[in-house]
Amino acid sequence: MAAAIARAVLRVTRHATGSAARLQVCGASGVPGGDEVFKAQQATPGGTAPTIFSRIIDRSIPADILYEDQQCLVFRDVAPQAPVHLLVIPKKPIPRISQAEEQDKQLLGHLLLVAAQTAKAEGLGDGYRLVINDGKLGAQSVYHLHLHILGGRQLQWPPG
Repeated sequence: MAAAIARAVLRVTRHATGSAARLQVCGASGVPGGDEVFKAQQATPGGTAPTIFSRIIDRSIPADILYEDQQCLVFRDVAPQAPVHLLVIPKKPIPRISQAEEQDKQLLGHLLLVAAQTAKAEGLGDGYRLVINDGKLGAQSVYHLHLHILGGRQLQWPPG
């Protein structure tokens, strides 16, 4: 019974990509990344409860923090999608990149520079990807702006 449930929850499908084949993990929905998309569809933007990221900032939830300054924090993602998967978050609670304002320009530039410096420190000199999800259709599941740094392997294109 447990094996049947595990198969239903986590399915691995094989996709042909040219002459090579790759394995892709699918969630319970059977769609690659489907569980994250499901979380995004269920997320409530603009809620009054603190987000998981605000709780990491105030240290009420532990995280593997790699960098911190007065404006932002960098930590390892607890559900990594690549060998290196880090999150860069501003301490200022901006819910979505689409809700950033003119006065956030310096902060947004700072987040990008910190991401680049952290990627270098993590040994990602051969390349990495920065991702910002925005809103339900962008698969944003936490409404606190965050940049994903993904690397440590050859990333595929197009994403999603």
